[in-house]
Amino acid sequence: MRCRWPGRLGRARAVLDVQTGGGEVLDFALAQAPKRPLLAVATEGWPPNIAKATALLRPRGVPVVAAPEDAPLPFADAAFDLVVSRHPVRPHWLEIARVLQPGGTYFAQHVGPGSVFELVEHFLGPQPGEVRGGRHPERERADAEAAGLDVVDLRAERLRMEFHDIGAVVHFLRKVVWMVPGFTVEAYEPQLRALHERIQAEGPFVAHSTRHLFDARKPGTRRA
Repeated sequence: MRCRWPGRLGRARAVLDVQTGGGEVLDFALAQAPKRPLLAVATEGWPPNIAKATALLRPRGVPVVAAPEDAPLPFADAAFDLVVSRHPVRPHWLEIARVLQPGGTYFAQHVGPGSVFELVEHFLGPQPGEVRGGRHPERERADAEAAGLDVVDLRAERLRMEFHDIGAVVHFLRKVVWMVPGFTVEAYEPQLRALHERIQAEGPFVAHSTRHLFDARKPGTRRA
Protein backbone atom coordinates (compact mmCIF):
# COMPACT_ATOMS: atom_id res chain seq x y z
CA MET A 1 0.00 0.00 0.00
CA ARG A 2 2.60 2.53 1.14
CA CYS A 3 4.84 1.82 -1.85
CA ARG A 4 1.93 2.42 -4.27
CA TRP A 5 1.01 5.87 -3.00
CA PRO A 6 3.89 7.80 -4.64
CA GLY A 7 2.89 6.77 -8.15
CA ARG A 8 -0.73 7.70 -7.50
CA LEU A 9 0.27 11.10 -6.12
CA GLY A 10 2.55 11.68 -9.10
CA ARG A 11 -0.42 11.42 -11.47
CA ALA A 12 -2.80 13.58 -9.41
CA ARG A 13 -3.38 17.32 -9.33
CA ALA A 14 -5.40 17.68 -6.11
CA VAL A 15 -5.03 15.10 -3.32
CA LEU A 16 -6.88 14.65 -0.04
CA ASP A 17 -5.57 12.31 2.67
CA VAL A 18 -8.54 11.50 4.91
CA GLN A 19 -7.82 10.64 8.56
CA THR A 20 -4.09 11.01 8.02
CA GLY A 21 -3.13 9.90 11.53
CA GLY A 22 0.32 11.30 12.24
CA GLY A 23 0.85 12.11 8.56
CA GLU A 24 3.70 9.63 8.16
CA VAL A 25 2.35 7.82 5.09
CA LEU A 26 1.52 10.99 3.18
CA ASP A 27 4.90 12.47 4.11
CA PHE A 28 6.68 9.36 2.78
CA ALA A 29 4.60 9.32 -0.41
CA LEU A 30 5.23 12.99 -1.17
CA ALA A 31 8.96 12.47 -0.67
CA GLN A 32 8.94 9.54 -3.11
CA ALA A 33 6.45 10.82 -5.70
CA PRO A 34 7.93 11.42 -9.16
CA LYS A 35 5.87 14.60 -9.41
CA ARG A 36 4.19 16.55 -6.64
CA PRO A 37 0.45 17.30 -6.95
CA LEU A 38 -0.48 20.98 -7.22
CA LEU A 39 -2.58 20.66 -4.06
CA ALA A 40 -2.32 18.27 -1.13
CA VAL A 41 -4.49 18.49 1.98
CA ALA A 42 -4.96 16.17 4.96
CA THR A 43 -7.68 15.79 7.59
CA GLU A 44 -7.46 14.32 11.09
CA GLY A 45 -9.84 14.16 14.03
CA TRP A 46 -7.74 13.07 17.03
CA PRO A 47 -6.02 16.08 18.69
CA PRO A 48 -2.66 14.37 19.45
CA ASN A 49 -2.43 13.27 15.82
CA ILE A 50 -3.44 16.71 14.53
CA ALA A 51 -0.42 18.25 16.25
CA LYS A 52 1.90 15.50 15.07
CA ALA A 53 0.68 15.58 11.46
CA THR A 54 0.85 19.38 11.33
CA ALA A 55 4.47 19.37 12.50
CA LEU A 56 5.39 16.73 9.91
CA LEU A 57 3.41 17.98 6.90
CA ARG A 58 3.58 21.76 7.26
CA PRO A 59 7.19 21.87 5.95
CA ARG A 60 5.89 20.17 2.79
CA GLY A 61 3.21 22.83 2.37
CA VAL A 62 0.39 20.45 3.30
CA PRO A 63 -2.31 21.93 5.57
CA VAL A 64 -3.84 19.58 8.14
CA VAL A 65 -7.52 20.33 8.71
CA ALA A 66 -9.13 19.30 12.00
CA ALA A 67 -12.21 17.32 10.98
CA PRO A 68 -14.17 14.79 13.08
CA GLU A 69 -14.33 11.39 11.40
CA ASP A 70 -18.14 11.37 11.12
CA ALA A 71 -18.59 15.01 10.07
CA PRO A 72 -18.96 16.25 6.49
CA LEU A 73 -15.61 16.93 4.85
CA PRO A 74 -14.97 20.71 4.84
CA PHE A 75 -14.31 20.91 1.11
CA ALA A 76 -16.26 21.81 -2.01
CA ASP A 77 -17.88 19.27 -4.30
CA ALA A 78 -15.50 17.70 -6.84
CA ALA A 79 -12.45 19.34 -5.23
CA PHE A 80 -10.03 16.41 -5.58
CA ASP A 81 -9.08 13.92 -8.26
CA LEU A 82 -7.49 11.58 -5.68
CA VAL A 83 -8.60 10.76 -2.14
CA VAL A 84 -6.35 8.46 -0.13
CA SER A 85 -6.48 7.01 3.37
CA ARG A 86 -4.68 4.46 5.51
CA HIS A 87 -6.69 2.78 8.25
CA PRO A 88 -9.62 5.21 8.45
CA VAL A 89 -11.80 4.64 11.51
CA ARG A 90 -14.90 4.64 9.31
CA PRO A 91 -14.89 5.67 5.64
CA HIS A 92 -17.56 8.32 5.04
CA TRP A 93 -18.51 7.09 1.59
CA LEU A 94 -21.03 9.78 0.68
CA GLU A 95 -18.52 12.49 1.53
CA ILE A 96 -15.69 10.74 -0.30
CA ALA A 97 -17.87 10.50 -3.40
CA ARG A 98 -18.95 14.13 -3.06
CA VAL A 99 -15.45 15.63 -2.92
CA LEU A 100 -14.11 13.43 -5.74
CA GLN A 101 -14.14 14.82 -9.26
CA PRO A 102 -15.80 12.69 -11.95
CA GLY A 103 -13.20 10.13 -12.95
CA GLY A 104 -11.41 10.61 -9.64
CA THR A 105 -10.11 7.77 -7.48
CA TYR A 106 -10.31 6.65 -3.86
CA PHE A 107 -7.27 4.52 -2.95
CA ALA A 108 -6.92 3.23 0.59
CA GLN A 109 -5.97 0.48 2.98
CA HIS A 110 -8.66 -0.40 5.52
CA VAL A 111 -8.51 -2.44 8.70
CA GLY A 112 -10.50 -5.63 8.16
CA PRO A 113 -12.91 -7.60 10.35
CA GLY A 114 -11.76 -9.11 13.64
CA SER A 115 -8.25 -7.67 13.35
CA VAL A 116 -5.99 -8.88 16.20
CA PHE A 117 -9.10 -10.18 17.97
CA GLU A 118 -7.17 -13.10 19.45
CA LEU A 119 -5.48 -10.49 21.65
CA VAL A 120 -8.55 -8.30 22.11
CA GLU A 121 -10.66 -11.20 23.32
CA HIS A 122 -7.98 -12.36 25.75
CA PHE A 123 -8.47 -9.06 27.57
CA LEU A 124 -12.13 -8.25 26.89
CA GLY A 125 -13.67 -11.68 26.46
CA PRO A 126 -15.70 -12.92 23.47
CA GLN A 127 -16.99 -10.10 21.29
CA PRO A 128 -20.46 -10.10 19.68
CA GLY A 129 -20.81 -11.08 16.06
CA GLU A 130 -21.59 -7.56 14.89
CA VAL A 131 -18.30 -6.36 16.38
CA ARG A 132 -16.24 -9.24 14.99
CA GLY A 133 -17.85 -8.86 11.56
CA GLY A 134 -17.56 -5.08 11.39
CA ARG A 135 -15.45 -3.59 8.59
CA HIS A 136 -16.08 -6.56 6.32
CA PRO A 137 -14.72 -5.75 2.85
CA GLU A 138 -17.85 -6.88 1.02
CA ARG A 139 -20.01 -4.71 3.26
CA GLU A 140 -17.72 -1.78 2.52
CA ARG A 141 -17.93 -2.57 -1.19
CA ALA A 142 -21.72 -2.36 -0.97
CA ASP A 143 -21.55 0.94 0.93
CA ALA A 144 -19.12 2.43 -1.58
CA GLU A 145 -21.31 1.39 -4.50
CA ALA A 146 -24.40 2.77 -2.75
CA ALA A 147 -22.59 6.12 -2.57
CA GLY A 148 -22.09 6.04 -6.34
CA LEU A 149 -18.53 4.73 -6.61
CA ASP A 150 -17.33 1.91 -8.85
CA VAL A 151 -15.07 -0.53 -7.00
CA VAL A 152 -12.17 -1.25 -9.35
CA ASP A 153 -10.15 -3.50 -7.04
CA LEU A 154 -10.64 -4.97 -3.57
CA ARG A 155 -8.05 -7.29 -2.03
CA ALA A 156 -8.13 -8.76 1.48
CA GLU A 157 -5.24 -10.18 3.48
CA ARG A 158 -4.82 -11.87 6.87
CA LEU A 159 -1.34 -11.40 8.33
CA ARG A 160 0.27 -13.35 11.15
CA MET A 161 1.51 -11.44 14.21
CA GLU A 162 3.67 -12.93 16.98
CA PHE A 163 4.13 -11.56 20.50
CA HIS A 164 7.26 -13.10 21.99
CA ASP A 165 7.01 -11.55 25.44
CA ILE A 166 4.54 -9.65 27.60
CA GLY A 167 6.50 -6.42 27.17
CA ALA A 168 5.64 -6.46 23.46
CA VAL A 169 1.95 -6.90 24.31
CA VAL A 170 2.00 -3.95 26.71
CA HIS A 171 3.80 -1.77 24.17
CA PHE A 172 1.31 -2.70 21.44
CA LEU A 173 -1.77 -1.99 23.58
CA ARG A 174 -0.36 1.34 24.74
CA LYS A 175 0.35 2.30 21.14
CA VAL A 176 -2.88 1.03 19.54
CA VAL A 177 -5.15 2.47 22.22
CA TRP A 178 -8.47 1.53 20.59
CA MET A 179 -7.81 -2.22 20.80
CA VAL A 180 -8.45 -2.41 24.55
CA PRO A 181 -9.92 0.97 25.55
CA GLY A 182 -8.62 2.26 28.86
CA PHE A 183 -5.81 -0.28 28.96
CA THR A 184 -3.34 0.02 31.83
CA VAL A 185 -1.06 -2.61 33.34
CA GLU A 186 -2.77 -2.18 36.69
CA ALA A 187 -6.30 -2.61 35.34
CA TYR A 188 -5.44 -5.74 33.35
CA GLU A 189 -2.77 -7.30 35.55
CA PRO A 190 -4.55 -10.71 35.86
CA GLN A 191 -4.90 -11.05 32.08
CA LEU A 192 -1.30 -9.95 31.56
CA ARG A 193 0.01 -12.47 34.08
CA ALA A 194 -2.02 -15.25 32.47
CA LEU A 195 -0.74 -14.34 29.01
CA HIS A 196 2.84 -14.10 30.28
CA GLU A 197 2.59 -17.62 31.70
CA ARG A 198 1.09 -18.88 28.44
CA ILE A 199 3.93 -17.38 26.38
CA GLN A 200 6.50 -18.84 28.77
CA ALA A 201 4.92 -22.29 28.48
CA GLU A 202 3.84 -22.40 24.82
CA GLY A 203 5.96 -19.87 22.96
CA PRO A 204 4.86 -16.74 21.05
CA PHE A 205 1.23 -15.64 21.25
CA VAL A 206 -0.15 -15.59 17.70
CA ALA A 207 -2.76 -13.14 16.44
CA HIS A 208 -3.80 -12.07 12.95
CA SER A 209 -4.06 -8.60 11.47
CA THR A 210 -6.65 -8.21 8.71
CA ARG A 211 -6.40 -5.55 6.00
CA HIS A 212 -7.96 -4.82 2.65
CA LEU A 213 -6.83 -2.67 -0.23
CA PHE A 214 -9.60 -0.52 -1.68
CA ASP A 215 -9.48 1.06 -5.13
CA ALA A 216 -12.67 2.83 -6.25
CA ARG A 217 -13.52 5.32 -8.96
CA LYS A 218 -16.18 7.98 -9.33
CA PRO A 219 -17.95 7.55 -12.69
CA GLY A 220 -17.41 10.23 -15.28
CA THR A 221 -14.64 11.77 -17.31
CA ARG A 222 -11.61 13.12 -15.53
CA ARG A 223 -10.88 16.78 -16.13
CA ALA A 224 -8.18 17.51 -18.68
